[in-house]
Amino acid sequence: MISKIKNIIKNKWYREIEEKDIGLDELKQFQKEGAMIIDVRSPQEYQEGHIDGAILIPEYEIKKKAKIKLGDNEKKIVVYCSSGGRSKKAQKILKKLGYNHVYNLYNGFTNY
Repeated sequence: MISKIKNIIKNKWYREIEEKDIGLDELKQFQKEGAMIIDVRSPQEYQEGHIDGAILIPEYEIKKKAKIKLGDNEKKIVVYCSSGGRSKKAQKILKKLGYNHVYNLYNGFTNY
């Protein structure tokens, strides 16, 4: 019983690296290649600090603002938030909108 509860808590709070998740080394390489970096946190979080060159599109606005701010759906895009949860949602939304090369910064800005 306790083991089952531990697994539930672990799965809820700790996310394992998944396909199209990237680390810091890959982020730096993608930046050199001209990838678009999107911060999906709140405006306040963005103002408190963000990755150089990142544009702000909060996760709750991504569906509405993606086509306006991102344009070409073949461009390489990296999304991030504080810990990876909101950016994972944003990544899924962008994929549904037809963006084919969307990557999530594993563990988010905390890892940066």
